[in-house]
Amino acid sequence: MATWTIAGVQTDCRLGDPATNLARMRARLREAAGRGARLIVFPECALTGYGYDSLDEALPYAEPLPGPASDAFATDCRALGVWAVFGLLERDERGRLFNACALVGPTGFLAGYRKIHLPVLGIDRFATPGDRPFAVHDLGGLRVGMNICYDGSFPEAARVLTLLGADLIVLATNWPTGARAAACYLTQARALENHVYYLAVNRVGEERGFRFLGQSRAVDFNGDILAGAGDAEEIIRAEIDPEAARRKHVVIVPGKHEVNRVGHRRPEMYGPLV
Repeated sequence: MATWTIAGVQTDCRLGDPATNLARMRARLREAAGRGARLIVFPECALTGYGYDSLDEALPYAEPLPGPASDAFATDCRALGVWAVFGLLERDERGRLFNACALVGPTGFLAGYRKIHLPVLGIDRFATPGDRPFAVHDLGGLRVGMNICYDGSFPEAARVLTLLGADLIVLATNWPTGARAAACYLTQARALENHVYYLAVNRVGEERGFRFLGQSRAVDFNGDILAGAGDAEEIIRAEIDPEAARRKHVVIVPGKHEVNRVGHRRPEMYGPLV
């Protein structure tokens, strides 16, 4: 099976200025594609910004999925032959607002994801919790699951995506300075415990008193960092092999040292989880 080059676009954005943000994101999409990336991931709320003080303030910048931004990305993805995941605020037909990600590819809009776990922070104070099951999407050889920021703090989210067949979990995030431990340790733990690739893409800059720390990283199924960013705008890239993530049964010494982080589970002992 062919390897994939994936990229994370660690970027700043302007609160309440989706037109400017979209133009910058499309330029970075083309830049990442020009450097060989086939899947390009942007931060949480990259289109809209995150630090809104009320639902009424945020709603004018929310849009449906599919919608204008996903249509614009689809045009670029079709021309470049790539896929993209980007964060935005989604507004549904009932007027509810979700912290969401869109997955777009050469054929257009593929799927949306609505953040399930909401902290008391930024727009998440006013958003509706995600109401759709976790899902994995096949890009034609690479099976991808999406999470957003605080979702990564709940191991159940990554485990469900693993059980659904994900090779790669992407985490679009807005980690502020107080979340440095998540950036440094959480991504590697989620990758290792599920034997999957993990790509966490954070933003940088400041917004209403919050500074975002960057530290985006791509991690392999052993928990080793393949690519990492600092605290400025940059694009990170990594080469991944989906087939390697699917080989859950790892034999180091036959009959003496073998691990299978999926096959060795004991669901009958996990009753308190549910």
